[in-house]
Amino acid sequence: MAGYWDGPEGEECPRRAWLSTRVGAAVGLVGAAYRIVLLQPGSALAALQMAASDTVTMATLGAVFGVTTCLSAQIREEPRDPLNYFIGGCATGAVLGARAHSYMTGTTACLGFGITAALMKIGNNEGWRLAGPPKL
Repeated sequence: MAGYWDGPEGEECPRRAWLSTRVGAAVGLVGAAYRIVLLQPGSALAALQMAASDTVTMATLGAVFGVTTCLSAQIREEPRDPLNYFIGGCATGAVLGARAHSYMTGTTACLGFGITAALMKIGNNEGWRLAGPPKL
């Protein structure tokens, strides 16, 4: 998410929402490609519908995350707080639960996405790295 971490949190909300939407759409396209290959729909139209549905869903989740984290940082006036990312992840999980028409899915996704997003923010604040040469 090049550019997402540039600048202070809680500012430039449309740009942040656009960046997270693009990442969500890209993940949705990749996931849809795998789903089409594995499930092999009966027609090209069914495959196109599947790809569009998956991509739009993931793009929506990305947009919800980007907007919610940015607005939370503005409203709470705590731009570097990982709780903003937990709130964004939880809102994203709630949207996913609404899409699935399942309270259990929404609750589980809220906690999963919220905790993952908060850990991502904590890691970014503290300089954690997932790959690359070690820091000496």
